[in-house]
Amino acid sequence: MSGANTHDSLALKPLIRGIPAVRSRRGPRRRRPVKLRADKAYFSAEHLAWLRERGLVPRIARPGIESSERLGRHRWKIERSIAWLFGYRRLTVRYERKGSHFLAFLGLAAALTCYKKLAKLAT
Repeated sequence: MSGANTHDSLALKPLIRGIPAVRSRRGPRRRRPVKLRADKAYFSAEHLAWLRERGLVPRIARPGIESSERLGRHRWKIERSIAWLFGYRRLTVRYERKGSHFLAFLGLAAALTCYKKLAKLAT
């Protein structure tokens, strides 16, 4: 959780560090993802070097050179999921002062969204 007036790129490093180990059915457990896809806001020499040190392949569009269209093929799943979560009025504008309350409502919204999608598949 961060304040509303901070740039998203400041949260990139804590976000990458917080990714749990990826479990696989066979073979050794992969410890981290292989690629990182992000939009132009995350493009900086510092971030690129840091990601490469950690063994991640950055897929970040360069400002003024590449368009974000190519990333759109992969981002639509994320954008769709965020739109589902923001369908809940309580999450659109953050009313809670405590971050733990917001995370609780976010978890509840995710559970309700999953339930609705699974119920639709079952019928």
